[in-house]
Amino acid sequence: MTLPGARGSLGARVAAAGLDWIVPDWPAPPRVCALSTTRNARAGQKFDLTRSEPQFETARSELRRWLPAEPIWLAQVHGTAICDADAVSALRSRGLPEGDGALARAPNTVCAVHSADCLPVLFTDAQGSVVAAAHAGWRGLAAGVLEAALAAMRTPPANVLAWLGPAIGPQAFEVGADVLAAHCDNDPAAARCFMPHRPGKWFGDLYALARRRLTRAGVASIYGGGRCTFSEPDAFYSYRRDGARAGRMATLIWIAAI
Repeated sequence: MTLPGARGSLGARVAAAGLDWIVPDWPAPPRVCALSTTRNARAGQKFDLTRSEPQFETARSELRRWLPAEPIWLAQVHGTAICDADAVSALRSRGLPEGDGALARAPNTVCAVHSADCLPVLFTDAQGSVVAAAHAGWRGLAAGVLEAALAAMRTPPANVLAWLGPAIGPQAFEVGADVLAAHCDNDPAAARCFMPHRPGKWFGDLYALARRRLTRAGVASIYGGGRCTFSEPDAFYSYRRDGARAGRMATLIWIAAI
């Protein structure tokens, strides 16, 4: 049976539309669909999901064409709270729930996170019965947002697949002693995820930190990673590169209805 909006057809449709958006390449169940936008819309036009920008509604309307429902957007605070997206969808709440992750078990509930250097992480179980999205900057990673998402899924971590979306790469993410301490004080071996750069500064590897935390939590099936929002200006927004004028991208996941 072909599922509406299934992963393969979604990727084909995105490519046919001339979009450089990313459809994850991972062995998720066919009914699990996911998408990560870039800074580009059709014909290279600007695509920005910053709510305060005048083109936000245009971008949201374009994105909505690819989804079964309006995404459950979050007020992200670099914390560890995981939103029950099914409950928010059922209540049809107009406000943005605060949190840095969302989880859904019902078909066509779209979990979404914004990013512009921070690491978006998607999750599903091997059966495609639950999906989640997490916003994992260095603060969220250190605080345990990935572990919080895994706990909310209520499935053995060995049964979970994770996908790492586009984030600032390890050659561009310069950090200070505060970031190093946040990750290494309770896990000294995490120091291998940091490369000394100059006095008091290191290059941090968000991808390596995420893989380390997921592996330590029991997740063996980890995919994605390798893109750099900072060094690929034609494809991605980067807060570290562009400052307050940087736009926002979205990474989304949902379970397609049969």
